[in-house]
Amino acid sequence: MRGPSLRPSAAPLVPPSVIAYTLLALVALAIGIVVAYRAGAASARERAQPQPAAALPAPPRVAEAAAETAASAAKAAPANAAAAEMTQLQAFAEERRALYRELADARADTARYRQIVIDIERNAPPPLLDAPGTPDDLKLIVGIGPVIERMLYQLGIGTYRQIARWSERDIDEIDARLPEFPGRIRRDAWVAQARALHASKYGSPP
Repeated sequence: MRGPSLRPSAAPLVPPSVIAYTLLALVALAIGIVVAYRAGAASARERAQPQPAAALPAPPRVAEAAAETAASAAKAAPANAAAAEMTQLQAFAEERRALYRELADARADTARYRQIVIDIERNAPPPLLDAPGTPDDLKLIVGIGPVIERMLYQLGIGTYRQIARWSERDIDEIDARLPEFPGRIRRDAWVAQARALHASKYGSPP
């Protein structure tokens, strides 16, 4: 007769479902640890970022300095406008002075020419000074007016024949004696006009 066996009995087997649940619990625990770590790191980074300085109230001295700067700018604006207006007025005044100078020069020239005419009218010799024959109406020559006619009479020139017979040298001499009307003899072709007027009046060339 055999007695009871002294070998220990075999341990009961763990069901597979328990192992699976355990693994799932470990995985969930690991995921929870990772999520908690990342959340803590993000919160630490947010706390480490500096707050914007604009939210802080400005110190009293800074506010006073800003107010003084604004007041200075407000005072400087009218001063700048006044300076610009003064510059414009100075420009207008300078332009006015220039116009007055030009007007004075023009009046002086007019007065000088008027005096020349008066002197010629007062001091001109008789028309028959040295001109042979009866004097012609020299004003019919284009470019000769009453003033130049009197000046020509003063020079002893009173007929178309005299002017028609001028040489180039004569033209230069007469032109030099008419300083107020330079170059008019050649420009208006007095010689050619005098020849035509003489031929028309007397029926023969000069």
